[in-house]
Amino acid sequence: MAGPVLVIELAEAPSAAAIQRLRDFLACSSSRLEEKRVGEYDIHARAESLGIANTGGVDGHRPLLVSLMGPGIGDEEIFEAEHADEADQRPLIGFTPTHAVDVLAFCDSPVDHVALALLTAGIMDVLGGVANAELRQDQVPIVSGLPGVVALMTDPWPAAYGSAEFLRAWARQPGFRLLK
Repeated sequence: MAGPVLVIELAEAPSAAAIQRLRDFLACSSSRLEEKRVGEYDIHARAESLGIANTGGVDGHRPLLVSLMGPGIGDEEIFEAEHADEADQRPLIGFTPTHAVDVLAFCDSPVDHVALALLTAGIMDVLGGVANAELRQDQVPIVSGLPGVVALMTDPWPAAYGSAEFLRAWARQPGFRLLK
């Protein structure tokens, strides 16, 4: 079963040194790291390395995919397709994204949602950027008061833009779930 997805919007292409720091962070956070191409990593994130103490009885090694994309890096067509139907993001986040990092969970248990949010926050600590999280309508009031929210939108669909602090605060909320 496919799980949730988060996107980190980036204002510029990460440098080779930043990509190496990302690779190092992912290697320290996971029990398995397969580099499919520069900037794309199939990992098994260790829940405990992300600060997750209770895995709800599931294996603490969560399968995730981290994919840096954009001009000159890879998956440029996917980046363009994902951003084609986006509203102008500059008024919301202060820049027009040139690159992005998609972070996907391959499973859908509650621990996968938390692991995805916390891994994404860690990636943001390394690369910067602003997280783009689609929301259910009933989640808008919950996230609106959280620290690190950069912008909320409700049209054409509910979404929050926020910092790593936002993702960490949201992941601590009771019943936390990301959209698939």
